[in-house]
Amino acid sequence: MIRDGTREMGAMAAAGTAAGPAAGRTAARRLAYAVGQTARVGWYFGQYALAARLAGPTTRPDERPSGPYPATAEVLGDLRNLMETDWRNIEAGLYRMPHDLVRNPRRLLADAARFFRDLPEVQRRRETKANSEVFREPLPGTENLPRYYRQNFHFQTDGYLSERSARLYDQQVEVLFGGGADAMRRQALVPIAEFLRGRDTRTLKLLDVATGTGRLPTFVKDNWPRLDVTVLDLSRPYLDIAMEALRKWSRVHAVQAPAEALPFPDGSFDVVTSVYLLHELPRKVRVQALREMARVVKPGGLVVLVDSLQLGDRPRYEGLLRLFPVAFHEPYYGDYIQHDLPAELAKAGLEPARVELAFMSKVVSARKAAAAPLELS
Repeated sequence: MIRDGTREMGAMAAAGTAAGPAAGRTAARRLAYAVGQTARVGWYFGQYALAARLAGPTTRPDERPSGPYPATAEVLGDLRNLMETDWRNIEAGLYRMPHDLVRNPRRLLADAARFFRDLPEVQRRRETKANSEVFREPLPGTENLPRYYRQNFHFQTDGYLSERSARLYDQQVEVLFGGGADAMRRQALVPIAEFLRGRDTRTLKLLDVATGTGRLPTFVKDNWPRLDVTVLDLSRPYLDIAMEALRKWSRVHAVQAPAEALPFPDGSFDVVTSVYLLHELPRKVRVQALREMARVVKPGGLVVLVDSLQLGDRPRYEGLLRLFPVAFHEPYYGDYIQHDLPAELAKAGLEPARVELAFMSKVVSARKAAAAPLELS
């Protein structure tokens, strides 16, 4: 995908070494990034192609929504642009090189094997429209979770409600996005870096709402290890996996609770983040979750959301956006892609909202108005 860029970076590395040690180090880091991400995209895109061949079509022809669809070359070009943006952010010092740029081969193979073993079950649910297995036959301890949550999202085994699902999730998402999921998540670090610049992070707190397996918090802690981070999710197994991923850092706390009823006092956090949550909530719950995030962030604080593209963001992708909820069981996605998030954030008292596109995702960041100073009579 970025093969040509890798050759160019190799030449730059050689030239940089001749120009001076600092330039050589930068060029070498750039080459390492390019090689690592090229391998990553090749690995996951290859699995996507193999999974498509093994499982067959994700929808029947009569289910395929009308609208423009991007060509494969266009998707790869946008993915390349994401990686180039990611590198520029690293080079600019906004955040560090990914802490897991080079992953354990055994782990990669184990994750891939787990994914392909589960693929026939996913396809069975897709073909039979079986999306409520976890509601009809509840897993232990899940009976009192909200009804909207007890579904087989993505037609995946156990929905979001088991350790098996949690250990499959990152692999599934990376395959879906051709290895670009973490790079999309990292774009949330840009507004966070701007907000934290010049501040003593030891005195600040961040809340990650619906943390899932904790991917964004691992990047946050790798860059700001002294920052106090709370990860929150409805799924206990996912929280356990998140804390496992975060175990090498201190000042990390886990809370099991819903996004629409955050168990914290007003103004508890300096930064609130959430990744890929909003499109999985019914509108009423989505609005309440946004209001809760606005409530628990401090005056002057920052809210950063990463989620799917919406209608109007990339016109060439609109057929694909309409196809996604059909192919992957996302019951609230069709409403989400029409929901005006900046306007909703403004209603919650957060503005102005800044929107940046990142491949198939968008990053929406907003600030809460600072408290007005007291007037002395």
